Amino acid sequence: MSMLRVLLLAALAMLAFAGNSLLCRLALKSSSIDAASFTSVRLLSGAVVLALIVRLRSGAFSQSGDWPSAWALFVYAAGFSAAYLQLNTATGALLLFGAVQLTMIAVGLWRGERLQALQWTGLAGACVGLVEMLLPGLASPPWRGSLLMVCAGVAWGVYSLRGRGKGDATAVTAGNFWRAALLALLLSLVTLGSAHVEPIGLLYAVASGALASGLGYSIWYTALRGLSPTTAASIQLTVPALAALGAVAFLGEPVTLRLSVTSVVILGGVALVIWGKARSAPR
Repeated sequence: MSMLRVLLLAALAMLAFAGNSLLCRLALKSSSIDAASFTSVRLLSGAVVLALIVRLRSGAFSQSGDWPSAWALFVYAAGFSAAYLQLNTATGALLLFGAVQLTMIAVGLWRGERLQALQWTGLAGACVGLVEMLLPGLASPPWRGSLLMVCAGVAWGVYSLRGRGKGDATAVTAGNFWRAALLALLLSLVTLGSAHVEPIGLLYAVASGALASGLGYSIWYTALRGLSPTTAASIQLTVPALAALGAVAFLGEPVTLRLSVTSVVILGGVALVIWGKARSAPR
């Protein structure tokens, strides 16, 4: 693929990932669907789309994936939906992607990776920014929603790490989506008494699963073939900003000074770690 096509695909994927936050927040804010039902519909519709993509491409349905990864995917999706009952779009996206990156960095350190001084500075700054964002105050996000989103980010970080080097990423994700959808349906059965689904809420959930998740992940995995790991990680840092812009434009959500400052500190710190890793890699 040409670099232009790779970058266009990457841009589409980032818009899809930001769209997940917008669609989930829009659905839950309007109370047109409950969080458990949103999770189930999202995962099930995503599984259908991914299965069709794999079928069209290879002529067979995916037999890939595993239950530990599916559990991580389910925890991410369920925590993501439940968190957006309380968080605004920009805060949720920042907490999610900050937690994802910090989880992957922490696992790398645990496995013996070494950081340079600039990277330690970036990591410290990202942690300080995250703590500052969550400290009690008039502008601090609700602690329960924040904790759920951080847990969702950790789960997605674990899922991403487990998926490294497992062959066809789209086929593996398709298999994991089916397994995670079964877990989500069990959650919906447990919470059946509080379930409510309106047509518009169902539409938001299907769009989140089929387009922003299923199609979005497929596009992203295609783009990854032409991107270095550092470039791919750096591009993902644009998602919180895209989600914030979308929230201002479509949901009328304000962007506070505290959120703006902590966003720069968290994402800037993570960027220093990523770019420092690229500089220290052998050539």
